[in-house]
Amino acid sequence: MKVKYIGKSDPMALINGKVYEVASVETEWYRIIDETGEDYLYPPDNFEIVTNKI
Repeated sequence: MKVKYIGKSDPMALINGKVYEVASVETEWYRIIDETGEDYLYPPDNFEIVTNKI
């Protein structure tokens, strides 16, 4: 699934308007590889779904 971040930009985390690939969904949060290159869980309220295709 691809999602677009709609929160405040942070160059060390997520960039507003950038599309990210969701690696997995865990307890309804999205595991995303952010700008640091590490994967973290983020709340889905901060994203718009671009595509549900895996």
